[in-house]
Amino acid sequence: MTQITSTEVRPEARTSSVSSLSAKSDSTPVVRLKSRELMRQMREVEIDHEGRIYRLRITQLNKLILTA
Repeated sequence: MTQITSTEVRPEARTSSVSSLSAKSDSTPVVRLKSRELMRQMREVEIDHEGRIYRLRITQLNKLILTA
């Protein structure tokens, strides 16, 4: 498996939040991946999440769709 090395933290993840629920999610840095790196020049990839397979694909309008 190829290791993805490009990471970026969302600016909103660096700010504190008023709500305790959103404060938990905002306090953790979020990794940002380039779709080109994730898709590896393919139109569709499969993602195994805890034994369940999801498909991430690029549409004809160049949008991303994730399906189970």
